[in-house]
Amino acid sequence: MFELNATRRPGVVVDETVVDLVAAGADADAFTDVTTLIHGGPAAMDAARQLVREAPASARHRVDAVRLLAPIMPSTVLCAGSNYHAHNAEKLNTPLSGKEPEFFLKTADCVIGPNDGIICDPKLTRKLDAETELAIVIGKPGRHIAVEDALDHVFGYTVANDVTARDLQVRQSPEGFTWYELGRGKAFDCSLPLGPVIVTADALPDPQALTLRTRINGELRQQANTSDMIWTCAELIHFFSVSFTLKPGMVILTGTPAGTAWSSDKDLGGNWTPAPGLIPATRYCLGGDHVESEIAEIGVLHNTVVSPADGVALP
Repeated sequence: MFELNATRRPGVVVDETVVDLVAAGADADAFTDVTTLIHGGPAAMDAARQLVREAPASARHRVDAVRLLAPIMPSTVLCAGSNYHAHNAEKLNTPLSGKEPEFFLKTADCVIGPNDGIICDPKLTRKLDAETELAIVIGKPGRHIAVEDALDHVFGYTVANDVTARDLQVRQSPEGFTWYELGRGKAFDCSLPLGPVIVTADALPDPQALTLRTRINGELRQQANTSDMIWTCAELIHFFSVSFTLKPGMVILTGTPAGTAWSSDKDLGGNWTPAPGLIPATRYCLGGDHVESEIAEIGVLHNTVVSPADGVALP
């Protein structure tokens, strides 16, 4: 999705150009957003590809001349925590960490798009953290999906930043018992930047071979490959489909690798392990910080942390 002259339109990014599908001749009712495109199935995708091929110059815009929006407003966001071996080793764990996916939810109310501001609200948290993650966009419905069939249910993939309030997530009793409160710690305004685009599954046949990076103010904090996941994308799709009928437009977050600010927070059990090229965090995110969440094969999602007074352009 993109915005031009205060109008929101579905578009396809080709190199440095956005093709406006409606201006290229698409039925506006059938191509209102990415979710309607997904519901249209293979026929809608074939039509979109033809529109891109035949789009006139008037339907093509430079990427830097439009405002890219969150590529999808998901009906449900299913999230898996503690899903990278290295991240699991760098943090204070609960008894089930690394033994089964940590299951939590975000909503469309959390979603912001590329270049939108992440509000750092001191009334909510003093420990705002960033986590680059691969996000799966479901394209075909199913329940109790077998692992070997799971990737057939994927429409595509995008980049997510699982923004987290660590001081609300990690809870400790006076006796030293640790547990996670994943509701308040994970789901709040601006806690899910998505984008900049969705790359369709046919262009990324192996989601376990993607490179993730996080830079904050230009410092490389995270760098890993999705091959380090404990549970693969296919296994997570199977896992969540036991509880839910997965539907087109749902999104699954697959966890983050090592290198979060949490890893340097001794008070919350962080255990930073040096890695080539990575710079350990000396603090959590503050207003003015620029966050780059990158998956090399998809793109870079840019967001700046802002104060509540600065506000944010919510979808």
